[in-house]
Amino acid sequence: MSIIKADFGAEKRTAARRLRTLLSLNALHEANVRGNPVPYLERASERIYQLEKVLFEAAAASRSCADVADGEGRRDAEPVTIEKAEYLQLLACRDIVEAALKQLASEDADAEF
Repeated sequence: MSIIKADFGAEKRTAARRLRTLLSLNALHEANVRGNPVPYLERASERIYQLEKVLFEAAAASRSCADVADGEGRRDAEPVTIEKAEYLQLLACRDIVEAALKQLASEDADAEF
């Protein structure tokens, strides 16, 4: 006796559900995602582009803040007092952004080959 395995489209439904969830769409869109995924993939591509743009802007802002802290552009800089915990959070955020940029760069380099 043999067993016939069939997923009855479960893999496609799972992929459609995951895309729908990542795009923050409600369950009514799931059938549309399976039927015509192109608009949803375009939406996902645009969201990825916007996230990458924000990431690059955050890294640029972090670098400009570091330049002011190092003494460049110090002419018009005003002293600001913050708590040590807030400063450490800012440094942690900067490290996260830099790590994300490095990961993005390495993924882009891997994709080229």
